[in-house]
This record gives sequence, structure tokens and C-alpha cells, in this order.
Amino acid sequence: MSLSEITFFERFEADILSGRKTITIRDEAEKDYQPNSIVQVSTHEDGRWFCALKINSVHPIHFDQLSDFHANQENMTLAELKSVIRSIYGNNNNLFVISYSLIK
Repeated sequence: MSLSEITFFERFEADILSGRKTITIRDEAEKDYQPNSIVQVSTHEDGRWFCALKINSVHPIHFDQLSDFHANQENMTLAELKSVIRSIYGNNNNLFVISYSLIK
């Protein structure tokens, strides 16, 4: 996958399209997105395109630094967010917050 594309699980599509989800938390493999770049978004499951996003910022974060602020931007509770992160990235604590805006 190039840095002009990003995928999300289908379950997050509605929140992204409605603007309720404005960040994603990824591991080091996906930390090189550039602020102000435009990325095409598709579903992780089947590669179906559903929107374009503008990357606003990319910042490192340790798992223990995740807060209600991040959870709110993900449109979930902090417990849900931590559970999702652990289910995807295991015990990896070195993560990156990618902030984005929906291109309408």
C-alpha cells in the first residue's frame, strides 16, 4: 500500500463519513503519512473505496498515553479504544496518531 492510500475496517466507515471519527491510531508501519497530503480510503476487508481524507498531522504516542480525548476522536470509549488497539497491534506500545479531515 502506498502513502496515497489507507484502509479502515468496514465498521468504521459510517463514523468516518459522518465526521464522528477524526483520527486513527496505527503502528510504525503506517507512520509515514505526510501532513496536507490527500489519501484515498478503502475498506480493509475488500478494498472498496469510500472516500478521500486530508492528513492533518502524525504524532507518536505511547499506548499508556491514550486518553478520553483520543477515544472521543475515535467515537468510542477509552476502554473500547484500548481493546481495539490491542486486538489489532497486540502488545505494541509505540503507536502513531494520524489526524485527518474528510474531503467532501
